[in-house]
Amino acid sequence: MSKPIPFEKSMAQLQTIVMQLEKGELSLEESLQQFEKGISLARECQGILNKAEQKIEMLSAAKTNPESESTDE
Repeated sequence: MSKPIPFEKSMAQLQTIVMQLEKGELSLEESLQQFEKGISLARECQGILNKAEQKIEMLSAAKTNPESESTDE
């Protein structure tokens, strides 16, 4: 399995694919290949964002929980 592409690079590639598809200059076969690649990149990006959101929620919960416990003195 290949090394994951950084989020920013994946988003840039996805943006390039969208622009190519919007131009309508690709053949049907090329369009399908780019669309497939775009779907894969979009799923990867969504997974990265989901992990980041979970981490933020976990860190936020860890930060707020000690404060609420310290007021029970």
